[in-house]
Amino acid sequence: MFFGKGGQKGNKVKILFTSDVHGSDIVFRKFLNAGLMYEVNALVIGGDIAGKALHPIIDLGNGRYEYEGKPVDNLEALIKEIRGRGDYYAVVTKQEYEELLHNKSLRDEHFKRAMIDVLKGWDRIAAEKLRTRRIPIYVNLGNDDPEFLFDVLKESEFMTPTEGKVIDIMGHEMISFGYVNPTPWNTPRELPEDEIYKRLKAEAEKLSDKEKAIFNIHAPPINTNIDNAPLLDKDLKPVIKGGLPVYVHVGSVAVRKVIEEYQPLIGLHGHIHESRGYDRIGRTLVFNPGSEYSEGLLHAVYVVLEGASVKAHQLIIG
Repeated sequence: MFFGKGGQKGNKVKILFTSDVHGSDIVFRKFLNAGLMYEVNALVIGGDIAGKALHPIIDLGNGRYEYEGKPVDNLEALIKEIRGRGDYYAVVTKQEYEELLHNKSLRDEHFKRAMIDVLKGWDRIAAEKLRTRRIPIYVNLGNDDPEFLFDVLKESEFMTPTEGKVIDIMGHEMISFGYVNPTPWNTPRELPEDEIYKRLKAEAEKLSDKEKAIFNIHAPPINTNIDNAPLLDKDLKPVIKGGLPVYVHVGSVAVRKVIEEYQPLIGLHGHIHESRGYDRIGRTLVFNPGSEYSEGLLHAVYVVLEGASVKAHQLIIG
């Protein structure tokens, strides 16, 4: 099944890609603004859209609040600070706070509610930003994202979930895959390499024109410029030598193998925040925009495609 409208041969197709937004409203707004500025035909988010932490704020009554054991002088400013780094918050009573400390199910429920509310909020932000020009927003989940967020995306007016579909972006077929090879953190969406290869190959076989295809795969291919991450010791702390962290390749063997076999036009990747850059595997250009979501910085890749060629590409930060 195909989604979207096909373009005529020879048309330039402008795409803006980002990944690892991790709940940041600031980064999401900047992404939409950049899409409008570059007059792109499609916006693509490659995964890890959920934030990583939930911060309880205790409502003491009579307009008084407490956060991390200290009184809150300005609730609005505190919420802005928490959301500015992509984290979530929950305003709770003292009793509810005590329950949260000892009840994981309750913490999970608050976390889930916050994730859903923020993602629904992004739909409202998109309505505000794109009211004069409706640019399609294609969104996938990454390894850190719980799958219930797919249900929220399915109800979205402006954002289209992509995993398992072939999306047609003006004549360029895009497949998406958000699972990654195993990590030290045992995140929700990890698979062994043989399973990644099997599933990715099945997705690639859906394509009718692989030469012009886009692989939107959260994990970067191994042994490239875009899969370098700090080496960790047994306590998950970076290994330091000569005062500098040691970097190693942590990308996926299966992702590289599938790219080598099918040779799509471009690969759009993320996952490794520190490894902003691009590389080439055969004829395929692969990109990782990197991420500094907690600083409110947008990292993105702007690509211009024409037929089976990449006419231009640019790494953007701002």
